[in-house]
Amino acid sequence: MSPIIVIGLISDTHGLVRPEVFQALKGVSRILHAGDVGPPDVLIELATIAPVQAVWGNTDAPGRTDLVERIEETIGGVRVLVTHGHELANLKPPQLVSQYMNAQVIVYGHTHQQLITRAARRIVINPGAAGPRRFKLQPSVAKLYIDNGKADVEIIPLGIPDEVLPTLE
Repeated sequence: MSPIIVIGLISDTHGLVRPEVFQALKGVSRILHAGDVGPPDVLIELATIAPVQAVWGNTDAPGRTDLVERIEETIGGVRVLVTHGHELANLKPPQLVSQYMNAQVIVYGHTHQQLITRAARRIVINPGAAGPRRFKLQPSVAKLYIDNGKADVEIIPLGIPDEVLPTLE
């Protein structure tokens, strides 16, 4: 029986690595970044947690050698694909599944909206945006767990959720 593989999933850092990312991704064996990274320093900073692979997003400078268009590989018996998602006109889980039929886990970013969809023994996940807060969405990352050819994921909020922030009267 193989040990469980834990992979950090992050997207849309846009040049900011929040301090909470270090605790949220502590103990992962590697990090997959789904694009809109920002400057190369972001990947260097994330690499202090675990080795990092990253795809380019629509706001990343073209021609960077530290970013690829897509990551496609089998990890612990699970076919994982990472894309930013901006290449699709309609960025919804059914379109991602039909575009990337061979993937069991599809990781994407671009929308900044956390999402996990499980269907037909596949997982489509957007870990949310980990960088500057936009669209009133809670910053987040995710962890992908691979155990003997089976995958599961969880979203990890960063910072204090809006519901528990005090309001000024």
